[in-house]
Amino acid sequence: MYCSIIPPYILKRVAAQDAPQFSAAARAAKEALLHVKSVQAARAQPSPAVPPSVRQVKPGPPQRTVCDAQEAEILPGKVVRKEGEPATGDPAADEAYDGLGHTHRLYADVFGRNSIDAQGLPLDATVHFGKLYDNAFWDGSQMVFGDGDGEIFQRFTLSLSVIGHELTHGVTQHSAGLAYRNQAGAINESLSDVFGALVEQFVRQQTVTEASWLIGEGLFTPQVEGSALRSMKAPGTAYDDDVLGKDPQPDSMDSYVRTSADNGGVHINSGIPNRAFYLVASRLGGYAWDSPGRIWYDTLTSGSLKADTTFRAFAKVTLASAEELFGAASPEHDAVKLAWETVKVKL
Repeated sequence: MYCSIIPPYILKRVAAQDAPQFSAAARAAKEALLHVKSVQAARAQPSPAVPPSVRQVKPGPPQRTVCDAQEAEILPGKVVRKEGEPATGDPAADEAYDGLGHTHRLYADVFGRNSIDAQGLPLDATVHFGKLYDNAFWDGSQMVFGDGDGEIFQRFTLSLSVIGHELTHGVTQHSAGLAYRNQAGAINESLSDVFGALVEQFVRQQTVTEASWLIGEGLFTPQVEGSALRSMKAPGTAYDDDVLGKDPQPDSMDSYVRTSADNGGVHINSGIPNRAFYLVASRLGGYAWDSPGRIWYDTLTSGSLKADTTFRAFAKVTLASAEELFGAASPEHDAVKLAWETVKVKL
């Protein structure tokens, strides 16, 4: 399973630039597209779900290893920091190490999960992958971070929500058999955005109202007119830039995008379930990793998500999870129902 943070439609926009000030960015985007294309077939394959009994293993401490690819596209690279060792002084390596730990802590402390696979999987990451590589990705077993081109994108370890997002692809890989295509793929992407945002909020101890609800905040250089890759609070508003174009995410089924690109719009239509989660959290208030996070985590690990799960089917499982956890007459159940109605997903 291969999942990357930068959608191909953004890379294509950057690759098409011929302005001198974006020459490095254009070259970097072209190379990133070639890399994505080389592993595209693997991305669409569903992964087997982990049996429920395996998910109950008591969490242990993280086991982190960070490697340096030294601008080569060879994994894993040279080991530069292992669990318990002091900071290296390399911002990318230390940010990756910290981000792995923060993500592990959210899943362990809040959801009782023992690492990404629920069985104590060691957390490995490689930094400085490729020369000016414009992406970060989960390759099915580890995290990989590029340094960005310096014109459009900065280094990809800068954003904690990106680290949490990509590691959550691993959680989904080991918890549900979602195909990485169409609505099932958009749900896959949305789950990563949800828990990526929760990692960031948990570390900062931010309430629903204090959080930015932005995914990839800090990745863009000052030359870009935009705040992040996506906004969960207001899909379609994250950026509006001469190079990148306008954020294409819809905020309800009224503007659902039907396309064959981006594996059927997995990074685009994820805005719809993203907003549904934000609306649940906003209505309930407090910390989003509490009731809303528990409902979404229970949904992810319920065993009810099929390879071709639709938004409607996913919404029904979230509603069932809310009822099981909090009761049919609870504010949580009402919040989930109203959220899906607001984004026009029929229950």
